[in-house]
Amino acid sequence: MVSDNMTVEDVMTTDLITVAPTASVRVAAEMMMEAAVKAVIVTAVEPGIITSTDLIEVVAKGLSPTSTSVEAVMTPRVETVTPAIPVTEAAAMMETFGISHLPVCSDDIVGMISATDVTASMG
Repeated sequence: MVSDNMTVEDVMTTDLITVAPTASVRVAAEMMMEAAVKAVIVTAVEPGIITSTDLIEVVAKGLSPTSTSVEAVMTPRVETVTPAIPVTEAAAMMETFGISHLPVCSDDIVGMISATDVTASMG
């Protein structure tokens, strides 16, 4: 069970995978597959995120993964959390916003917390 004092920093992933907004969706998909993750940070002026759900939408819409840019399908201006907030608060945000990943920010992006991280912290 998640204790009330367990913070995002205790369970977040710090090995971030990043992709440029101009990269193709195929490149992002290959990066996710190689790293066995379901989301990567998009390094833009305002960082965004591209997730496996976004990749599915590209295929479902018949778009070309090779010629479609990450920027065209990413979520810009994502919700973020700080490392010090309780895991329970991050989980509540995911529930409220219907998302499964939250970038963790101090001054810069320092990690990512996923619904999988939250679930794993409960055991």
